[in-house]
Amino acid sequence: MIPPSTTTTDTPGPGVVLLGGTAGVGLEAACRFAEDGARGIALLGRDPGRGAAAREAVLARAPGTEVVVVPVDATDHAAVQAAARTAEEALGGVDVLVTSVGPSKPPRLLHTIPSDDFRPTLDGLILPPLLMMQALLPGMRARGSGSVVNVASDAAKTATPGETLIGAAMAAILMFSRAAALEVKREGVRINVVTPSLIANTPGAALIADDPFSARMFEKAAKLAHLGVAEPEDLADAILFLAGPASRRITGQALSVNGGISVG
Repeated sequence: MIPPSTTTTDTPGPGVVLLGGTAGVGLEAACRFAEDGARGIALLGRDPGRGAAAREAVLARAPGTEVVVVPVDATDHAAVQAAARTAEEALGGVDVLVTSVGPSKPPRLLHTIPSDDFRPTLDGLILPPLLMMQALLPGMRARGSGSVVNVASDAAKTATPGETLIGAAMAAILMFSRAAALEVKREGVRINVVTPSLIANTPGAALIADDPFSARMFEKAAKLAHLGVAEPEDLADAILFLAGPASRRITGQALSVNGGISVG
């Protein structure tokens, strides 16, 4: 674990854990939480080096914020449990959990995907938010408050060629988020989902652009985004809204942020 930054004053606000907070949407959300006065930020991801760079990016925008980096393989139950304990201890409790984990490979037609890739792809997308919720919800329930925002995809709602496995995983995230929202609402804990379609200026966008098939898909879909292709800042706006008090009556919902590509 990379130690927290040194602070000179106490900052009010939530303790926020961001799984996938070292790049893209997760990093932008981390910066925004810090700018809005979070008392502490925990950035969880696989790569300690990228985590250290992300920590510096957060501190550049919100100097003095407590920022810890916790390396974790979020597909491993024991590793997630340990990372959750580390984050809870460092932050003095977790009030907000944000998960933002995307595919490591571009979209592919089902018949071109080796069957050996099925399990790793599904596990890599489904397990991280599921395991992290399981690890942190008990503390939220015990305190009688908390907010979870899982970033999935509109592929959970709309069937798309090339996203057979991705869509199945995103639909799983959407459904387990909704079911868990019903389980924890009595304890004052809320769980919602943000579902983008295309997101510009992210590692995922670069992954898509480098592949001819997925690049054509991106170009076709982008033409339908008459309000503009979403950027990390747009997703961060939605995440902060769903995590904060302005959405205190909202739970179990999936908010699309897609520039008008689709509705539903």
